[in-house]
Amino acid sequence: MQFDYSARTKEMIERVRAFMDEHIYPNEERYAQEVMTGERWKVIEVIEELKPLARAAGLWNMFVPPVHAGAPAIHEFHFDGTPLTNMEYAPLAEEMGKVGWASEVFNCSAPDTGNMEVLARYGTQAQQDRWLAPLSAGEIRSAFLMTEPAVASSDATNIETSITRDGDHYVINGRKWWSSGVGDPRCKVNIVMGKTDPGAPKHLQQSQILVPMDTPGMTKVRPLHVFGYDDAPHGHFEVVMENVRVPVENIILGEGRGFEIAQGRLGPGRIHHCMRSIGASERALEKMCKRLKSRVAFGRPISDQGVWHERIANARIEIEQARLLCLKAAYMMDTVGNKEAKTIIAMIKVVAPNVSTKIIDMAIQAHGGGGVCQDYGLASGYAGQRTLRLADGPDEVHRQAIAKDELRRYN
Repeated sequence: MQFDYSARTKEMIERVRAFMDEHIYPNEERYAQEVMTGERWKVIEVIEELKPLARAAGLWNMFVPPVHAGAPAIHEFHFDGTPLTNMEYAPLAEEMGKVGWASEVFNCSAPDTGNMEVLARYGTQAQQDRWLAPLSAGEIRSAFLMTEPAVASSDATNIETSITRDGDHYVINGRKWWSSGVGDPRCKVNIVMGKTDPGAPKHLQQSQILVPMDTPGMTKVRPLHVFGYDDAPHGHFEVVMENVRVPVENIILGEGRGFEIAQGRLGPGRIHHCMRSIGASERALEKMCKRLKSRVAFGRPISDQGVWHERIANARIEIEQARLLCLKAAYMMDTVGNKEAKTIIAMIKVVAPNVSTKIIDMAIQAHGGGGVCQDYGLASGYAGQRTLRLADGPDEVHRQAIAKDELRRYN
């Protein structure tokens, strides 16, 4: 792999940085004020104002990879935007990750990106027309309902939500949680994973189906907090589905294909999170260094004290290591495909959020009492990054997959 970005990638990095400098960083305070004012679950106006600017600048849907020979797309869908390889997109996602809400401005935020990839790769023409088109235009948002409170959902075969055929409809019953994005009033559709045939082989029991948010029987029970943060207006909700009926044509790809779709979806989703985590680490290190240089304790700048030299050096080393591992994963996804890259994706999924939480924790320490309050964005940033050690599979599951792959070498 090449260790230098291509001329095209460098140009895209500069364009994203320029947009961030002009439109994102100057609006961080306004965003925070809008979030804290009035109704919690609402549309944030500053994001809606910035979306057309990003689209006009050609910085839209950048997560979409060019279709390669192994892609299982059924129907081609033309995305408005610039298709980028994972290698090209990685440094751009890192830049966006420096501000938690920035990726939505570019229509590159989860869970919409993963849902759009599912619909683009596996959706029917009708499903794409109804849901993918408005998602790709940033007009609506979506959610992915997989995790359940009653079972260990890190093993997707445990999922208990039932999807039962009844004539021309499927009837869905179950309880989900950590349903990211359900709180947003623009969330119009959910991709729900459940079981259509509990008697089939365990990886063929699951299916995925499209469920409009306004379908009778869909109930938002409560938002779930992370260390006290409700993550409004996006949110992570507990959702109950009671006799929810949707047409049979809402099934994605077919019965028994849910696990296959999930594996195809989670690979890109995992690495996108990791790319943004590296950006969050960079921003935390920047804040830490500026804080240390601006404060004096015991007669000299805190930045002169040796303990901080060690922490700063370790932070820089770990960021560089994480970035290189992330780029290797992106390179493999582009060259040999997501399935062959699954082990390296598992590695970066363990590394990136562990590095980001560690560096943000250092930055919190450097800010003293300010670090744990709302003034510097470090406490909320820590909450978000710590969650990523569980989202899309906990560290333990990824480490187990890595170990099994290593042991196979010696069979």
